[in-house]
Amino acid sequence: MKHIEHLRKDKKLAKALHNEVVELKLRKNIPLRLMSSIMSQQLSTKVAQVIYNRFIQLYNGKEPKPQQVLDTQDEILRSIGLSNAKVSYVKNVAAFCLEHSITDKKLAQLSNEEIIELLTQIKGVGRWTVEMLLMFSLGREDVFATDDLGIQNAMINLYKLNRTDKKQFKATMEQIAEKWRPYRTYACLYLWQWKDNAPVTKTKKPTK
Repeated sequence: MKHIEHLRKDKKLAKALHNEVVELKLRKNIPLRLMSSIMSQQLSTKVAQVIYNRFIQLYNGKEPKPQQVLDTQDEILRSIGLSNAKVSYVKNVAAFCLEHSITDKKLAQLSNEEIIELLTQIKGVGRWTVEMLLMFSLGREDVFATDDLGIQNAMINLYKLNRTDKKQFKATMEQIAEKWRPYRTYACLYLWQWKDNAPVTKTKKPTK
């Protein structure tokens, strides 16, 4: 595969390229994927999946549209295990997607940075959340999650980096990642897998 051949040129990263990682896929209903990302923040994959399943059951097992989520009472959303803050953020996402006519088609026409700039306007949605959306829902191949703790720890080990000066540390990470273009997402997948010493699966949620 092209991305493996390209990434293998980095001799240190090559140590992490032993197993194949999950194929990137484009998923539908991006507004819902963003809400799901909000729900799963700071939770284990298992707990996040339970809450998401409860959320879907509120709408008879069908994926809700933003307006349906807005029309759902806060108490009902809290009853599935969401905190007050997450209820607020999920509704912020729904309202923003309606107000700005956010559709899969519209996002497909935008660059990675344009999507990050657009969606981080939503209160409760940070750059990391949008980067995960770009990778795991929009299937973008060239995203580098500088702020991801798992990526940071993996690169500290592989490249013997020092985290003391945070600004310099992230700048060095970015510099190293430049050689991975245009496959930085795949590099992240391999780094997560190498750090965990386990195959990356479709349900894997990277460490925030």
